[in-house]
Amino acid sequence: MKTNFIENALNLFFPPACGMCGQISASYICEYCYEYLKTRAKNRLDSYDDKYFSKHFWIFEYKDEIREKIIDYKFNDKSYLYRTFLEIILNNEQAIKYIQSFDIIIPVPIHKKRLKTRGYNQCELISKSLCKQIDNVVYRNDLIIKVNNIKPQSTLTKIERAENIIGAYEISKPEILRDRKILLIDDIYTTGSTVNECSKILSETNCETIGVFSLAKD
Repeated sequence: MKTNFIENALNLFFPPACGMCGQISASYICEYCYEYLKTRAKNRLDSYDDKYFSKHFWIFEYKDEIREKIIDYKFNDKSYLYRTFLEIILNNEQAIKYIQSFDIIIPVPIHKKRLKTRGYNQCELISKSLCKQIDNVVYRNDLIIKVNNIKPQSTLTKIERAENIIGAYEISKPEILRDRKILLIDDIYTTGSTVNECSKILSETNCETIGVFSLAKD
């Protein structure tokens, strides 16, 4: 009751708006932008036999307004955009069907120092909210820990990214992952170095399968 009152009060003074165009929209994405983004969606499922994960589902190409909004979300203190991205995913039948094929969702973690600076992990906001809306998929943000505060991957070349990420993560509670279908969620897939390093240590837990989901692919 108290939570609903606070939320309703905030909505009265700060009405929810479309994250793409800024127009007032109760669903955080207006009908016009939603229909437009449907035409931009690729909804690709890529399979791999040379990585530690077997498949990767992504919705958009990382360019134009999608690139702009993800950069705002990730680097420009616009955490509220997770609501817009969440609505996009929840209304994408192909994405939901893919996500529902897994047992546990794990957001790609960031180091505690970067978390303190940024104030939020953009992958956690989306992952946690997804699991509240999707049955039989468990959200866990405590199973992979980023132990090294490495250089930002976005500033490096493909070869540098692969070298930079080695040894950056550790697994906690490996017994929880055994024989489970694990889905890693990231915002952008560029070279795949980050999710592949996470998948490498996940594969050592004898989990059943590892997949990746991202909003966009570069």
